[in-house]
Amino acid sequence: MADFWKGKRVVVTGGAGFLGSRVVERLRAAGALPFVPRSKDYNLVDGAAVKRLFQDARPELVIHGAAVVGGIGANRANPGRFFYENLMMGAQSLEEARLSGVRKFVAIGTICAYPKFTPVPFREEDLWTGYPEETNAPYGLAKKMLLVQSQAYRQQYNFNSIFLLPVNLYGPGDNFDPSSSHVIPALIRKVVEAKQGGKDEIEVWGTGRATREFLYVDDCAEAIVLAAERYDGAEPVNIGAGFEISIKDLAELIVRLAGWKGRLRWDATKPDGQPRRCLDTGRATREFGFKAKTSFEEGLKRTIESYSKTV
Repeated sequence: MADFWKGKRVVVTGGAGFLGSRVVERLRAAGALPFVPRSKDYNLVDGAAVKRLFQDARPELVIHGAAVVGGIGANRANPGRFFYENLMMGAQSLEEARLSGVRKFVAIGTICAYPKFTPVPFREEDLWTGYPEETNAPYGLAKKMLLVQSQAYRQQYNFNSIFLLPVNLYGPGDNFDPSSSHVIPALIRKVVEAKQGGKDEIEVWGTGRATREFLYVDDCAEAIVLAAERYDGAEPVNIGAGFEISIKDLAELIVRLAGWKGRLRWDATKPDGQPRRCLDTGRATREFGFKAKTSFEEGLKRTIESYSKTV
C-alpha cells in the first residue's frame, strides 16, 4: 500500500465530513497527499468552481464522496435539491477529472440506488430491476447516474472510474441533527436525551418492521481506500457488513446499550422507507479483500458513548 499511495495527490470531495475525514486519515497514514476542497472555496454544483479545483489540486486520483444527504424526513422535504445538487456535483467532477488527465476516479454511490423491492441480499446485478423507494429515489437516482457515467466514460474514453455502493453508515461523529439525521443517530439522540431528561417514553417513526444493514464508518473508509488501490473494474461493488436487523430490534438494542428504562411508541402513520436492506458483499471480498471488522454491538456502544459526552 505504501508504494501505491506514497506522494500521490488525491482529491477527496466530502473529505471534511463523517466518512470523508476517515478516508483522509487513512490516505495520510499511507503516505498520500490528500486535498480536501471545502464548499466555501469550491462549490461543486458550479462548473467553474469544479474546474478551478482541478487546476489548483492537480490530482492523480479522485475520491468523490461529497453528497447532500439526509434521512427520510429530509429526503421528503428536499427531493428537488437532493436530485439536482448530487447530480451536478457528480457529473461535473467526473467530467473534469477526465479532462484533467486524472488516472482514476472513485465514485461513492448509495444503497438508496437499489430498487424498492430488491431481492435480499442485494446483488449488484439487481440495480436496474426496478424503481428506488419513493422517499429517497431522487437522491438515489442522482448518485446512480455516476455509475452510468463511469461505465460510459470507460467505454468511450478508456477512463478508469469505479463505483462503490456503501450501505447505511454509523459511528462517532455522525449527524445527530433531528431534521436531517439517519435512523441510528436519530434513535441514539432520542434515547440519550430521554434518559438524561427523565422521560419514560419516546416516539419512533414507522412500524419497526423494516430491516436495515449498517456498516461502521471506519470499516467503510478502509473499503474505499482498498478499492481505490486494488479495484479497476467496470462493475459496481457493494460495501457492507452482510447482515440485517429490524428497526424494532435496533431501537431496543440502543435502549439496552444506553441503559434507558423507558418505552418506545411506534407511529405507524410515518413511513418505514424501503422494506428490507441487506447486501451481498462477496464481490468486495473477492476483488479487493474487504471484510467488515467492527461488530455491530461494539460499534453502537462507541457511538452512544461518543454522543453522550456531547450533551
